[in-house]
Amino acid sequence: MASHRMLIVGVGSIGERHTRTFKATGRAELSICESNETLRTAVAGRYGITETFPDLDEALNKGRFDTVLIATPSHLHIPMATKCALAGKNLFIEKPLSLCVDGIEALRQVIADRKLKAAVAYTYRSHPALRSMKEAIDSGRFGRPVQIVGTWGQHFPKYRPAYREIYYTSRTTGGGAIQDVLTHAVNAGEFLVGPIDRIMADAAHQVLEGVTVEDTVHLIARHGRVMGCYSLNQHQAPNENTLTVICERGTARWDLNNARWQSMVEPDAGWKTEFEFSRERDDIFVNQARLFLDALENKGPFACTLDEGLQTLRVNLTVLGAADHPSWVSLAR
Repeated sequence: MASHRMLIVGVGSIGERHTRTFKATGRAELSICESNETLRTAVAGRYGITETFPDLDEALNKGRFDTVLIATPSHLHIPMATKCALAGKNLFIEKPLSLCVDGIEALRQVIADRKLKAAVAYTYRSHPALRSMKEAIDSGRFGRPVQIVGTWGQHFPKYRPAYREIYYTSRTTGGGAIQDVLTHAVNAGEFLVGPIDRIMADAAHQVLEGVTVEDTVHLIARHGRVMGCYSLNQHQAPNENTLTVICERGTARWDLNNARWQSMVEPDAGWKTEFEFSRERDDIFVNQARLFLDALENKGPFACTLDEGLQTLRVNLTVLGAADHPSWVSLAR
């Protein structure tokens, strides 16, 4: 029996996925809020949703829900979240938390004052393989982590053919490789080895047609004592997304595309598969929904808290600034 009532605001691609996967848990009664009437009607019909709203004000005035999932463009997240928090609603906010820090401290205060619960939907923190790898690293099995390497790339025109027609075209709506994809890698890296506190970065538009935002990024970071580097592009033929954590006595690698993590502790011994999960993308989101609902019921922590989402937002903003004004050292001649 559904025990939670949830409003999903914005049912474009990611909002519809959340609608589908929260419904799959059987633990939430859903309503939707979407300004596009055609889209609103279509999504409601596909998932048997009877309570729908054309705007957030009407939803808050007439709806029956205790939690709001915000899946609108990133620049709308904080204003909408604040309005919902003032109405006494728990929050699940899509990534990134925002495009700036404006209004976030006020939102945190409302959440604290009203004793609400809030989390950020960085999906990979809910991936069972990544969580299993973190447990192994945290156990000390491989010794102290000393380095993390992220290698991310795919062919955007194949996997996101509408990229020229959506938010991706402008940084002001959350577009570009840094805010759209690198943020996932960074957030997962921070989950594994702790928050980033120092950064150097470079980024440029190299290949993608029809946009001017960056499609290629290099990030060098320090997670405290752990050295990090992240390489990402959105135009290569190989589809690869990996995070490798090198420790004193072994190495662990999370492979998103194959939904597994592997380890190696002896030189040239070959990779040992430690844990595999479903490669069906919806299954990761269903697990995210379950973990979120568990946390609402005080059965465990949120996969990514509001403060952890804010930490990654600060990384995003610092990377954008550092990449736009890199500090190059020229070779002596």
